[in-house]
Amino acid sequence: MPKPTLLIVDDEKATRDGLRAALEDQYDVYVAEDAAAATELLEQENFDVLLTDFRLPHEDGMKLIARAKSLPKPPVCILMTAYGSEELAVEAMKRGADDYIPKGRMQIEELEMRIARALRRQKLEQDNLALRQQLDAKFGLHNIIGESPKMREVFEIVKQVAPTRATVLLRGESGTGKELIAKAIHQLSPRASQPLVIVHCAALAPTLLESELFGHEKGAFTGAYERRIGRFEQAQGGTLFLDEIGEIDASLQIKLLRFLGERTFERVGSNKTLTADVRLIAATNKDLEALVKAGKFREDLYFRLRVVEIVLPPLRERASDIPLLANAFLREFAQENAKPVKGFTPEALDLLMKYQWPGNVRELRTAIEHAVVLCRGERITPRDLPPQIRSAVGAEASVEQLIAKGDLTVKEAEKQLIIRALKETGGNRTLAAKKIGLSRRTLHRKIRAYKLEGL
Repeated sequence: MPKPTLLIVDDEKATRDGLRAALEDQYDVYVAEDAAAATELLEQENFDVLLTDFRLPHEDGMKLIARAKSLPKPPVCILMTAYGSEELAVEAMKRGADDYIPKGRMQIEELEMRIARALRRQKLEQDNLALRQQLDAKFGLHNIIGESPKMREVFEIVKQVAPTRATVLLRGESGTGKELIAKAIHQLSPRASQPLVIVHCAALAPTLLESELFGHEKGAFTGAYERRIGRFEQAQGGTLFLDEIGEIDASLQIKLLRFLGERTFERVGSNKTLTADVRLIAATNKDLEALVKAGKFREDLYFRLRVVEIVLPPLRERASDIPLLANAFLREFAQENAKPVKGFTPEALDLLMKYQWPGNVRELRTAIEHAVVLCRGERITPRDLPPQIRSAVGAEASVEQLIAKGDLTVKEAEKQLIIRALKETGGNRTLAAKKIGLSRRTLHRKIRAYKLEGL
């Protein structure tokens, strides 16, 4: 590893030479006798450390530090002076100095320690900045693909709500990207440097979920062998994302409502009230209004959660984004699998555009991975796409052709479309209704009329 570069600036030759001799084993040392010579060197080389006297001919060391800190790659700056005072130290820090050391009491060992400490601090800051840039690239809005009007509206709301403390409710079908939007809100917020904690509420039983969120004390219940810190405490200063919020039971709804009102909670098995500075984002693919009417979800909690509501459109309602998403996934999986796939044939892209995507973006992503893995050339063909896409689009076309030829009545065609929609959605009547453009109530009525209850 090359030595760090160090620039020593002092108008006293003996001091310059003494510091050079003491530090040149660990650093690649340059010297300058005044600010003008130092500035010339700073413009020619990228220095890791600037060690400068305060008293210099024509210009003091603090002005030199300010100039060094304005460089594209600023060095660690340490100010030396024989005229030390607490006020001067404070002023040096305000001007950008990383440390301050009086020359009269300076020991080489202490100076070496201070330089090393300042370099470590600078490295940590650089690493944090690099990590922040990586997170921005991974979770920022520009990583979420969409140019359709509905997605542009979503992006605009995200940019407005992210800097605030407001609770956000994300609505949308499964696979529409609610978790990505939650991550973008956190990453664009002032809390981005603090934790983003994600909890999938449907994955845990109610008793376990309470402990997961709020923590528990040792002995609070059978199997509680030690204290557990809950997700609210883990998210302190940051964001807590509760996915599938519609799955939580009544007792947990009350505790969550209290937190949203007072920002306080207790661990399971404790009477001690704790406070957490946590921003809450919730998501659901359920009809919360219907759950409220059915008495399964508290109305007051519903209103607390939806301070700002963002509705993510299903993929079938943003079809213009399908080519953008498909090509992005193609590039990802072609690189991941070392395949020379570069695009789609017109026929394959046409199938992607006609398919209704009940699983939304998640289903599209899986379909493109499937196609890339099976593709034998540079372009994905219809043969490479999953069978359900080929058969669904083919069935739709065949029904239309049979109606046109008079081989099917309109009622028979409608029955076939309902059967296909129910099969494609795994019997999910809400998705099936949306897929064929009917209300859920109308679909139920037609299922009874066509005797399709078993599907």
